[in-house]
Amino acid sequence: MVPEVLSQNEIDSLLQALSSGSVDLAAIESKDDRKIKVYDFRRPDKFSKDQLRAIQMIHDSFARQLTTSLSTLVRSMVSSEVVSVDQLAYDEFIRSLVQPTVIGVLEMYPLSGNAVLEMNPHLVFAIIDRMLGGKGEPIRKPRDLTDIERTVVERVMLKILEHLEESWSTVVDIRFRFESMESNPFFVQICPGTDMVLLVTLKVQVGEAEGIMNLCIPYFVMEPMIDKLSSQHWFASTGRKNVEGAREIIEARLSKVAVPVALELGHTVLPLGDVLQLREGDVIRLDAKTSDPLGLRVGNRVKFLCEAGSFNKHYAARVLEVLSSEEGLAHQGED
Repeated sequence: MVPEVLSQNEIDSLLQALSSGSVDLAAIESKDDRKIKVYDFRRPDKFSKDQLRAIQMIHDSFARQLTTSLSTLVRSMVSSEVVSVDQLAYDEFIRSLVQPTVIGVLEMYPLSGNAVLEMNPHLVFAIIDRMLGGKGEPIRKPRDLTDIERTVVERVMLKILEHLEESWSTVVDIRFRFESMESNPFFVQICPGTDMVLLVTLKVQVGEAEGIMNLCIPYFVMEPMIDKLSSQHWFASTGRKNVEGAREIIEARLSKVAVPVALELGHTVLPLGDVLQLREGDVIRLDAKTSDPLGLRVGNRVKFLCEAGSFNKHYAARVLEVLSSEEGLAHQGED
């Protein structure tokens, strides 16, 4: 675009208007409403706001799973929530960590490169104390882990990685693998210090102890899947997964539920006075004959008719008939 050049007459008229006060210079300057976006070339933004929002949703789900899992593991009240999802240079992240700390170096298969899972020592020692039978008190002065403590923490990290995989599976199939553990953050160089990384920070509370957990992933590791990181893709993947896989997941979990099963030889009704007078050797007459099929009760419903017997020197029952829901209720009503 060719810049507009004022003629000498126009310049003289403008100067005369300014000197007479008929033109307000401040008003002219205030009309410059161009929106200027600040851009730091030393810290270029790699993730869009929509991508950061999708990452936030992924780790919100992870935080909910972590709350339930850690509560079971340490047998105490646990809460976890995502504090922030940010992008920054790797050396800024390293300089923000205390020393010593607990850092797990992770592989993200099939992606190339490593990620870092850092846990604050106060949080780590509270978890160790709970798992070894203590009250869950945090350590006053951070120190390096002993061999036994490292084994305990590694077990906790493996459980955490299972939930990370499940949360990320809504967008992309990733396998997190534990590679090594470090205490000095400056010994962990997963990328150059000037490279941009994704930093997900969670606040975790175990009993009275509270600490921070950081997940740091370099941008070049996530670059192959960056197109899949969007809130729309996350919602679509979550909905599709719920519809397609919900039945299989529910059936698989229901198949592992333990239910009481009882074989009923018969029934009778006795006055309470007779029950109180029962002694060893007394005989109670039931309403069923020895030739009658026996009801097999699953939970509180009669589901099968069976024949009593023995198998490998154990009492057993052979199923003769499978009852429908209506038949089971009728048989139950007769009892």
